[in-house]
Amino acid sequence: MKRRDFIKNTATGLALSSLPIWLNNCSIQSNKKPNIVLFLVDDMGYEVPGFNGGTSYNTPNIDKLAATGMKFTYCYSAPVCSPSRTQLLTGRYTFRTGEEWGVLPENETTISSLLQNAGYKTAIVGKWQFGKIGDDPSFINRKGFDEYCCWGWHEGPRYWNPWIWENGKVKENISDRYGPDVLRDFSIEFMQRSKDQPFFLYYPMLLTHFAKTGGKYTEPVGPNGEYQSYADMVANLDRIIGEFTEALNNSGLAEDTIIIFTTDNGTPEGIISNMGDRKIPGGKKSMKDTGTHVPLVVNWKGKLKPGSVNENLIDFTDFFPTLLGLAEQEKPKNLKIDGKSFKRQLREEDSVSRKWAYQEWHGEAWIRNKEWKLYRDTKLFNISEDPNEDKPYYPETDTQKSQKMRRVLTEYLAELDSTK
Repeated sequence: MKRRDFIKNTATGLALSSLPIWLNNCSIQSNKKPNIVLFLVDDMGYEVPGFNGGTSYNTPNIDKLAATGMKFTYCYSAPVCSPSRTQLLTGRYTFRTGEEWGVLPENETTISSLLQNAGYKTAIVGKWQFGKIGDDPSFINRKGFDEYCCWGWHEGPRYWNPWIWENGKVKENISDRYGPDVLRDFSIEFMQRSKDQPFFLYYPMLLTHFAKTGGKYTEPVGPNGEYQSYADMVANLDRIIGEFTEALNNSGLAEDTIIIFTTDNGTPEGIISNMGDRKIPGGKKSMKDTGTHVPLVVNWKGKLKPGSVNENLIDFTDFFPTLLGLAEQEKPKNLKIDGKSFKRQLREEDSVSRKWAYQEWHGEAWIRNKEWKLYRDTKLFNISEDPNEDKPYYPETDTQKSQKMRRVLTEYLAELDSTK
């Protein structure tokens, strides 16, 4: 099979249903708790999807989520997979959890556990980042998931001849299947058998992470004899998003289901993508915006104004309290979290819930607002004018404007540090 035929065959997008009609006076509140589907894409920066101005890839199904929902302009993750996932699941920064490379502490409370306690049917489908599933197959259940269908981090192949666990057992008879398609099938089946109660589907996708080609195992190539390119994987990602959302619409659950779409960190190093007239280098593992600025869309058919844009700051710890709020649950009083809910912003209320976002990884840390970013080592950048961080300000080189912003961000950092 030729490469172009492989892409065509595996990445044919499915059209979603027509745009929902927004009811001007409708409220996010309803008598029934909403279902929640959270897509977390692996390794895809802000510049990739078309709805953010990306022009290197075709993402019609993802773009449809933005066109019929709310797009957030300023969402920030960690620059690599594990800390982003820990922040999302716990609502806490890594200096509290001790997580950096791949451990979710046993004593951490997860959003899935709280939703489970609130009567939600819960499942995780996709990439389990926190160690090999075979070492402790019940650990996923103990973190609040009734069901799971997952590839374990560095445990075996994820794409062709996939090594996938389903509820404590390795799935059989899937050696000739494409791993992300196996997971898609499970996600749709879970949705269909859980429709009589509210459900939470956490979907940390395998795509668009490159296949592992070294170390203890090497992933098989695809049916065309090659590994997928980054463009192949974006196309397959978009196809699967389209297939899931079509199944959701066909199930009659779309108006009862909130879809959240985001990504864990920037695009892989070495990938150059176009966004308008700019060429954006992949920034995974970098604390710059290319590694930490990620897309975010919330879609709720009939409840959100199509094409709306929110320009408030979103920090990855914010998903935890937001999901709690959408499920109409209170945070346990003894639980310390760093996130701030953006539920009210989905109603387009004039509510700015966060003045700053924070990230740390591998010895670096910064605190920022939308325009300025201060690192702990005193480097300060005007990101609005210097997105590549080529022109640092230091205390001895500050202008009147940068000195003012340094003072503001330093106060925010001191406020955070006082909570340690």
